[in-house]
Amino acid sequence: MKMLINGEFIDKDDKQNILNPYNGEIIDTVPIANLGDAHYAIESANLAKDSIQNMSAKEVSNALYSACVELEERKDEIAELISLEVGKPYKHAIVEVNRSVETLKLSAEEAKRIYGETVPLDVAGSADEKFYAFTKKIPLGVVGAITPFNFPVNLALHKIAPALAAKNTVIIKPPMEAPISTLKLVEILNKYFPKGVVNAVTGYGSEIGDALVTSPDVDKISFTGSVATGLFISSRARGKKLTLELGGNDPLIVLEDANIEDAVNAAVSGAFSNSGQVCIGVKRIILDNKIADEFIDLFVKETKKLKLGNPLDKSTDLGPVIDESAAINIEETINNAIKDGADLLYGGKRNNCFIEPTILDNVNMSMDVVANETFGPVAPLIRVNGVDEAINVANDSKYGLQAGVFTNNLSNALKCAEEIVAGGVMINKASSFRADNMPFGGFKSSGMGKEGIKYAIEDMCKTKLIAFKHI
Repeated sequence: MKMLINGEFIDKDDKQNILNPYNGEIIDTVPIANLGDAHYAIESANLAKDSIQNMSAKEVSNALYSACVELEERKDEIAELISLEVGKPYKHAIVEVNRSVETLKLSAEEAKRIYGETVPLDVAGSADEKFYAFTKKIPLGVVGAITPFNFPVNLALHKIAPALAAKNTVIIKPPMEAPISTLKLVEILNKYFPKGVVNAVTGYGSEIGDALVTSPDVDKISFTGSVATGLFISSRARGKKLTLELGGNDPLIVLEDANIEDAVNAAVSGAFSNSGQVCIGVKRIILDNKIADEFIDLFVKETKKLKLGNPLDKSTDLGPVIDESAAINIEETINNAIKDGADLLYGGKRNNCFIEPTILDNVNMSMDVVANETFGPVAPLIRVNGVDEAINVANDSKYGLQAGVFTNNLSNALKCAEEIVAGGVMINKASSFRADNMPFGGFKSSGMGKEGIKYAIEDMCKTKLIAFKHI
């Protein structure tokens, strides 16, 4: 695959092999860009600003719709690429692509709904009654997008599509672990926009990412990744607008009056989907002691049904994690929890890049497996007495992305909704629930700003006030 700058597909002599985490085979190569390439992309994106800003809202909307149609037509091809480079089971990869189609469609619709508002200046006693004002939303200019491997198409689109809808140009730096499906996406979008509007530069974050973050000619950075990298970006961004979607340590609370079967199904999906490599995946399961044993018996039973294997096999439930280094770190985290007193109920073994779905009982918040984000198929169980202790444990984290609560008690549901410190609280759903139009973003160390098409567009515009006196 080649990177895209100023409408041209560019290769380099310096390349990186992209490996299939399932079998270690080389899928493809991508060029390793240098600072000169990054500066060329920034220059091209700036030169292309007029070309997209001169498009009407209808033209932008139609371009996004056209890309949406092509992505729909090529969804099997893109889903297969995701499976090959990420190790995501095909059944989950096709869901990601279907969501991506919806994300593009929503962006096409919202491109026609970017409104200003009238401002009543006569509210001030000294203001002239014939003095009128209104606001207009205008694009920021150039948006830099830095994306992770775990949802290489949909998370890319949550940055690119709102930026285009708001008539910005875009430079995306895809993850070097899994850049191919993102490059295919950019290839599609490039067909429907003027050259230089959409650019993709493959390279390392320390060089290409930092060039985007520090350049005075990039107006906004939208980043999804680790807390450490997010903090570094914020220290280097020189006052530009930021959206930072960082880590999560998302709790699933199951209270004594919950529907246990529904809670178990949510826990299995939330903890183990994409081998636990989901920022809003269920990272901690907080169980009321009154139902803990009943929940655990069914949870272990349902987890045992999951099939590990080739991600391209449509019956596979869990594939490998992204690479062996990640798998070794997860294995060490599991073993350390057991040494610290956790009970291994199921799983825990590693085979190359595969980690068995793992259930740990009698976990406490001092253990690293829950004190920090474990990005793998691990379900730690924490037992509590009542809703107040459950909320206290849920909030005992530096993260605050999303939370799930299972209860049939309205009072407890409202209490959890009010008191859990997180960007989203899902009642009778897992923390892993996300609709692509909803405002998405966390509190505390989980980041700043909101994604979700309408909300991302607002953050990719600036507001101009226009006032005039009627004579």
